[in-house]
Amino acid sequence: MERKSIVIYKSSTGFTKKYAEMIAEELKCGLADYRTVTARMLAGCEVIIFGSRAHAGRIDGYRKIKELLPESSRHKLILFVTGATPNDAEDMIKEFWRQNLTAEELAGIPHFYMQGGLCYEKMSLPDRWMMKAFAFFMRKKKDKNEYEKKFEQAIARSYDISDQKYIAPLVAYVKESR
Repeated sequence: MERKSIVIYKSSTGFTKKYAEMIAEELKCGLADYRTVTARMLAGCEVIIFGSRAHAGRIDGYRKIKELLPESSRHKLILFVTGATPNDAEDMIKEFWRQNLTAEELAGIPHFYMQGGLCYEKMSLPDRWMMKAFAFFMRKKKDKNEYEKKFEQAIARSYDISDQKYIAPLVAYVKESR
């Protein structure tokens, strides 16, 4: 019997939604916007995949999802986060996970990062101001290391590098665990 799975996404500029749709299509499972999810909706699911953006160093919406999850060991939570940090900035991504997940969560919750891009046009005004200010300060900084140079380029303007290949590790994990 197939385990019931659902992909839940919280998306502000569209990148997380795009990845969530790719994952749900690939896994042939349900898809739901974070704003519509209830504990009752999750009660019948065995695999819950939650995707959100990295926002100000945090997993946007993660606290609410944890509160909605039934206290049952039969539910498997899988996380994915999208952001503008380059995929090859592995140390920075590992540090992000360490700052957002407890040691127990790091060991027990599969988690995946997917670079998507930036869309200044769809950002809230405060987020757009924050990112533009950060980009300005990055341009002015002298003696940048390689990561800082890449990051400066990554936040300079809107772009989209979402790609089906970035969902492959998560999809493989889910398929192998069925």
